[in-house]
Amino acid sequence: MLCVVPALRAVRTACPNSRITLIGLPWAASFVSRFGAYVDDFIEFPGHPALPERVPDADALPRFFEESKRRGFDVAIQLHGSGPVVNRLVEQMGARRSAGYFLTNEDHDSRGFYVRWPNGGHEIEKWLWLVRALGAPAAGQHLEFPVTDAERAEAETLLQSHGIEAGRYVCVHPGARLKSRRWHPERFAEVADFLASLGYQVIITGSEWERPLTADVRRRMRADSFDLKGEVSLGGLAALIAGARLLVSNDTGVSHIAAAVGTPSVIVTTGSDPRRWSPLDAERHATVYRPVDCRPCAFDVCPIGHPCADAVTADLVIAEIEKQLNRRTDAFPQNPHLARSWKLLVLPDEAVAT
Repeated sequence: MLCVVPALRAVRTACPNSRITLIGLPWAASFVSRFGAYVDDFIEFPGHPALPERVPDADALPRFFEESKRRGFDVAIQLHGSGPVVNRLVEQMGARRSAGYFLTNEDHDSRGFYVRWPNGGHEIEKWLWLVRALGAPAAGQHLEFPVTDAERAEAETLLQSHGIEAGRYVCVHPGARLKSRRWHPERFAEVADFLASLGYQVIITGSEWERPLTADVRRRMRADSFDLKGEVSLGGLAALIAGARLLVSNDTGVSHIAAAVGTPSVIVTTGSDPRRWSPLDAERHATVYRPVDCRPCAFDVCPIGHPCADAVTADLVIAEIEKQLNRRTDAFPQNPHLARSWKLLVLPDEAVAT
């Protein structure tokens, strides 16, 4: 969701007086309170049988469409994906115009404004390209994650309770939603031991349901570490990462948080596409991966032995860690939002508008 923030910022900048409503799954409601500068309110989407993200509430779907029509939206922009299913759902919301990406001409209504889905490119740039085509110029590619005073206080209290010295700790995040996106726990432990040998206090972070994984990494370590065991809120975690010297993680949500708060990071990418998901600022955020023919994949568990994780050794990650730690913090550019040398690999070549 964070990768859509630059597109929302562009829309808000282009339409400062418009009322912008986010439609999403229940967890996205908190996004509105955090990003109130760009989004005004929220409507919960009850799910659909053709979408895997949640068990659909069939009884609630008609009420959802009724509420959407009651709002009288001028434009409904599909920021979910390539559109084979979602475009048709957006078109039932009653907006005067709908817009989004499409794969085939059957994926959308000709009365809307649709751009062909790009075959490649970074996630941030994809959504910026779409809203730019709608007339909203980019207002920066950078990510944001506003942290409240209460969340900073939560992080400070947690650090004090564990005796962790501010500015002398690193965060190691071994989890990811899909097991195929996780680097090996024994290698995270080896990397964490290396960081501890340099004098850093190591905080192992993870969600409540990742407790067995974080405990496994800590058990494999020789040095002491601090396992937060899901004790911190998302905003508190962002505050912790903001105060860390470094984050080491898989390619998962915390890597985007580090990019948003400006903390240097080393990201191990296994099953995902680094061209699409790696932080745009390659100086501040190093991505470690090895090419495999089966990337990207969406398997929960790799069916062929996890070669993308096997190929990334602890030494490769440690080498990138040393580069990051040896670089002075003031050596980073004042504008940390530098794009990679490559841009959108295949630009959309067709737009349909009526």
